[in-house]
Amino acid sequence: MQAPEPTNKYGKTFAIIAWLILMVLLFMFFQDTIDKQLNPNQQLHSIQGSGGETRTVLIRNKSGHYVGTALINNQPVNFMLDTGATTIAIDDSTAKQLGMPFGQPMQVSTANGVTQAFLSRVDSLQLGDIKLYNIPASIVPNLANGRGDAEILLGMSALKQLEFHQQGNQLTLIQHQ
Repeated sequence: MQAPEPTNKYGKTFAIIAWLILMVLLFMFFQDTIDKQLNPNQQLHSIQGSGGETRTVLIRNKSGHYVGTALINNQPVNFMLDTGATTIAIDDSTAKQLGMPFGQPMQVSTANGVTQAFLSRVDSLQLGDIKLYNIPASIVPNLANGRGDAEILLGMSALKQLEFHQQGNQLTLIQHQ
């Protein structure tokens, strides 16, 4: 008895499956590449300087911003460094996930105009091996970016505790002991 000859139907099915697998693999590859272009600092690394200081280097993303992933209250959160922000600014859903208190309401000026925010504090912030504690923050309910994912603004309430300098596409954050 002979095996049945493959039909054109099996060939088309195999070709469709092969193309689908190829498309999924290409999507996964390019999505990772796009993520790294948007946030090139997903894993922050630090070095210890000769004077005992801790240095963390950030790479500028393709849009020219310093974006990365930090630990706030021991949970990973994406941030954008913003020297124009007075405090660390966090959207309300991220603040709830981080267990941050919603303090006194206040009015704040943002790039989108005046809005209501709430005073708060970040218990701990970690940028690589740089660690800061008890930092003033504000919870801004309308802060979420247009893509729907959370990104906090790392403002001057944290940055004023560090020395930082920029050279080319790198920003070095320095914490002196």
